[in-house]
Amino acid sequence: MIEERVQRVLWAVVDSYILNPDPVGSRFVTKKYAFNLSSATIRNIMADLEEMGFLSQPHTSAGRIPTDKGYRFYVDSLAQKETLMDSPLAHDLTKKLENIRKDITSLLKETTKTLSMFSHYLGVALSPNPEKTTVRRIGLFRYRTDRLAITLLTDEGIIQSKILHFDPEITQQDLSRISAYLNAEFTGYTIDEIRSKVLQELQREKILCDTLISKAIKICREAMRFGQSDVFISGLTEVLGLPDFSDLERIKEVSRAIEDKHLIIKLLDALSESEGVKVIIGSENSATEMKRLSMVVSTYREGDRPIGTLGVIGPTRMDYLKAITIVDTTARLLTKILTEGLTEG
Repeated sequence: MIEERVQRVLWAVVDSYILNPDPVGSRFVTKKYAFNLSSATIRNIMADLEEMGFLSQPHTSAGRIPTDKGYRFYVDSLAQKETLMDSPLAHDLTKKLENIRKDITSLLKETTKTLSMFSHYLGVALSPNPEKTTVRRIGLFRYRTDRLAITLLTDEGIIQSKILHFDPEITQQDLSRISAYLNAEFTGYTIDEIRSKVLQELQREKILCDTLISKAIKICREAMRFGQSDVFISGLTEVLGLPDFSDLERIKEVSRAIEDKHLIIKLLDALSESEGVKVIIGSENSATEMKRLSMVVSTYREGDRPIGTLGVIGPTRMDYLKAITIVDTTARLLTKILTEGLTEG
């Protein structure tokens, strides 16, 4: 356990560096913070913090900057401090988003733009996982003699569609009966739950092999094979305007990271069941491309059910308190919008 005065100095160094990206010296800390400690004492404490791995010293400067370990201490300490949920920032964010009632794609695009505009970092949002979306309506339409178009409308406002091969001897009347059966049996369930129910139905009675219900079940089984979530990203211009990305190598680094959408999807999806706001700092990221970037993310929900992830990505020298406030407020608002229901049309 670090003694209190050492914690206070570490907090001061991290806080100062977040506000201004210049290495922090002991004299600056002495003048700015009322610690009642001499500059020499603070200099010794900072040297100790460097030995402990919380700070590092650039070769060209007498001052020190936080390491990822130092940022982690700072972020963990934020949990004990007053949040900004009732701040003007949170109120402005609420005003921006609370009246949005669009389809889920438009909503998430607007959300990422808003996240970036308020934070000056990259705004990211992972669309609801198709496996976790709740089916509201199933439609079947003859596309060609041996082709069937099936559409699923979900409670989240997502429309999934697929073209399937099917028995050309099935009549339009049969399709209507199959559609009625599928809607009666499977609406209100997630696609993941429907898949489980379909397997149970197929195993329940082998006598169904040649019946219309069996054909309906088999059509449903094929229809439930959808792809992964999509990711929306906004604000590259915002983040590249930060002093942390003033050199070409850092610009290439962040550009490569966000161009790899599969990577961002994987990182966000791994946090899709997490509770509350999660902060992943630099080297804590599993992906090499993200080792000098931080993520602040939260799930958004429909009712009590987590269905997607949103957040911001920026330099490790991030205003974490502001980012946490923005992400938490946005996730709560998006949850409210989705729980109350999107406006159709």
